[in-house]
Amino acid sequence: MEDIIRTPWDQRAFGIDTYEIRRVSEDILSSLDQVNGHFTVKISPLESKALLHQYGFYYCDTLIEPYGSYNRFQFYSEPAISINEEIDLEEIIDMCFDTFHFDRFHRDFHIDSKKADGRYANWLRDIYKNGNVFALRYRQTTAGFFACHDERILLHALHKDFRGKGLAKYFWSAACQYLYSFGYKELVSSVSAANTAIVNVYHHLGFSFRNPVDIYHRINHKHL
Repeated sequence: MEDIIRTPWDQRAFGIDTYEIRRVSEDILSSLDQVNGHFTVKISPLESKALLHQYGFYYCDTLIEPYGSYNRFQFYSEPAISINEEIDLEEIIDMCFDTFHFDRFHRDFHIDSKKADGRYANWLRDIYKNGNVFALRYRQTTAGFFACHDERILLHALHKDFRGKGLAKYFWSAACQYLYSFGYKELVSSVSAANTAIVNVYHHLGFSFRNPVDIYHRINHKHL
């Protein structure tokens, strides 16, 4: 495995070279001084961050992995909510803007929030081409979406008109039940630990949490 890899999906959104550091060591971090770009490190919460701070990295987020088995799934029924596989891609693309406030790119003060939004819009388009994207419907209205690859839930959002109304666990119930219908024994996602609302939704549905990882960034460039 390479110690430093390019992340072209992020480069496409931010317009500069972007990298992920796969191994934290002084020789690798010291070599970054001569490289322009944006760098990401994902590291265990229990590992020392001294080298990262020494070489200009700053904390952005902690991710945790919700995982839920079908046997422990708690379903919440709402007859007005349904799943629709026939989606208007551009309609749900619009839901990527001004939505993902807890993610590491929106919390990175070097990155313009509109470019961070664009990163998620690009990702949704990529998943649509290569995975499974379906709409969450409330009666006749498209209220949100789920974007997945097999049993892994990669991206999801609700339209702003449906947030903060206690409906999320019903939408997520319908989405998870739909995914379990494909025969998956376990569903897995990844969320910011700071996003307590969605953490609580997964908890209500019977999910547990594992594999926490701290995210650190560094940038050798002017502000994005």
